[in-house]
Amino acid sequence: MCVSELLEGNQQWAANMASEEADLMASLAQGQSPNYLWIGCADSRVPETTILNRQPGDVFVHRNIANLVKDMDISCQSVLTYAIDVLQVEYVIVCGHYGCGGVKVAMGQDSVPVIDNWLRSVKHSCVANADELAAIDDEQQRFARMCELNVADQVTNLSHNAIVQKAWQRGQKLSIHGWIYSLADGKLKDLQLTKDSHSPVAALFSPN
Repeated sequence: MCVSELLEGNQQWAANMASEEADLMASLAQGQSPNYLWIGCADSRVPETTILNRQPGDVFVHRNIANLVKDMDISCQSVLTYAIDVLQVEYVIVCGHYGCGGVKVAMGQDSVPVIDNWLRSVKHSCVANADELAAIDDEQQRFARMCELNVADQVTNLSHNAIVQKAWQRGQKLSIHGWIYSLADGKLKDLQLTKDSHSPVAALFSPN
């Protein structure tokens, strides 16, 4: 497929939306009020709006390699600020996926310039969870579990984030959820990692 085919596809999509969803398009032109922030992997096989069966305007999105939440990532922090402080989303969903290439690289010893630095925290998690992972004999199951553990780490990172903490302190309704997506069957799984303002967080991460 060449680039011109993408433009042709857009023309067809726009025509369909104009005839079938004219009111939606008109409302989107006036602004956005999504209730969800999706933090996902940049993998092309995990298109959030499609797998959620949602419309344009429903989900605010940040995606990167291995769906990481880093305090020093200005892009991620900017998205969090806008989503939470301006749009006031009520739900933040960290969604990983089984078969994540970033997690697979982090679990190995092959060097991939630049990406190695980005995935350093995932490598640390592999070390921290070495005993649990070593107890899993099947390589694919071990890989799948690390994809889940990576989501858990990011949910924890978010719960410690100053933007989230300040929202909770001012009484804003906000919860964080950890999900994982199966490329094999297209289904999402709730990893039961939900955190909200009532979740215990170490005092060091709670600003005055």
